[in-house]
Amino acid sequence: MLKSYKTIKEIAGPLLVVEGVKDVAYQELVEVELPNKEIRRGRVLEVDENRAIVQMFEETRSVSVEGSKAKFLGKTMEIGVSEEMLGRILSGSGLPIDGGPKIIPKKMLDINGSPINPEARDYPTEFIQTGISSIDVMNPLVRGQKLPIFSGAGLPHLEIAGQIARQAKLIKGEEKFAVVFGAMGITFEEAEYFIKDFKETGAIQRAVLFVNLADDPVIERITLPRIALTTAEYLAFEKDMHVLVILIDMTHYCEALREISAARKEVPARRGYPGYMYSDLATIYERAGRLKNKKGSITQIPILSMPEDDKTHPIPDLTGYITEGQIILSRELHRKGIYPPVDVLPSLSRLKDKGIGEGKTREDHPGVSNQLFSSYAQGKQARELATILGEAALTELDRKYLKFAEEFENLFIKQGLYEDRTIFQSLDLAWQLLSLLPRQELKRIKDIYIDKYLKK
Repeated sequence: MLKSYKTIKEIAGPLLVVEGVKDVAYQELVEVELPNKEIRRGRVLEVDENRAIVQMFEETRSVSVEGSKAKFLGKTMEIGVSEEMLGRILSGSGLPIDGGPKIIPKKMLDINGSPINPEARDYPTEFIQTGISSIDVMNPLVRGQKLPIFSGAGLPHLEIAGQIARQAKLIKGEEKFAVVFGAMGITFEEAEYFIKDFKETGAIQRAVLFVNLADDPVIERITLPRIALTTAEYLAFEKDMHVLVILIDMTHYCEALREISAARKEVPARRGYPGYMYSDLATIYERAGRLKNKKGSITQIPILSMPEDDKTHPIPDLTGYITEGQIILSRELHRKGIYPPVDVLPSLSRLKDKGIGEGKTREDHPGVSNQLFSSYAQGKQARELATILGEAALTELDRKYLKFAEEFENLFIKQGLYEDRTIFQSLDLAWQLLSLLPRQELKRIKDIYIDKYLKK
């Protein structure tokens, strides 16, 4: 028997305080009936003896303490999942917003998922091609990996997210591939950009879009990544699909977490964010991976905008600890008109050696990647020397490295928004650039590969 309580004692932002409750559980769903019989939804955020703090999914401005009653439903938040979700655009609550028919669920799943037994995890080893050279060659994405993109205000992370969603594929191309795209706190114009782009390019057919706008309820920003990942888990582990989950912008998610923490009057940690933000982010990021004896997998690309381009800010700092590397966007490259402005030197993919090489991409890939990294670093060093001492002070070899760095940025890193390069095209382009350097400088590539691939 479900119980209703007329003991709502306090409203603070998105939170209600209900007293005198009994047998109420954490994360339990709640229906709040207003005096005009309107129903608002929420969930239990905290239980303290006979008092429950309820986090509302909708606005609380029109909710009055007098005459309202809270009904505890005895279950946690679930989403109905089905393969029919592919090709659909849904709200942060999982409801259709594309004008299409209601989705008939094949299964109801708890949005918090189930913890994966570490013993059941399989190691990420297969390369995913994004079509972007600076990622595929230098910091490759491996199936089952979580590889965030660190961006900043005004940088084109939205365009890069859309491009990866359109172009991402397994190199063999024989397995079922899907994209789950979760957008949190974005503007109406940004949402329209994604929806139009997905529809015009046909990428919508293999994708599920979850959209939470900036003026939508804050609580949706907390539930959206969990709903998106629950959908991905169903497609991956029950329908044997390889699912790429793109979450944008995790900074908006963390700000929603901070807002709710402040409403609960919790003691803040670094920069006002709650002390449990690390463990909260881990509950999202750790839902990526592969399972033994399962064909499907979940690969995750969380995208976050670093406040003031600060890598030590709590959001990128904690994200870097939990995930397996990071792709960092460069404001300097962006000012030069280079898209995508991927800064390859501080970027890192910790699993890249597991997903490239003979039988996975191409035999020369590891050596080429290391040589490009080393040569570009030397080219940038030569550029700094030229700035301080003048180009006339450079040696002949310094000038070659300087030329290499310019060509690397303008030919290799720079590519079109709709330019989809295969890994083989990217590697061939890399060899074209390496031919600018003397052969004796190619110390990180085996001679057998230099003889085979270097254009004379």
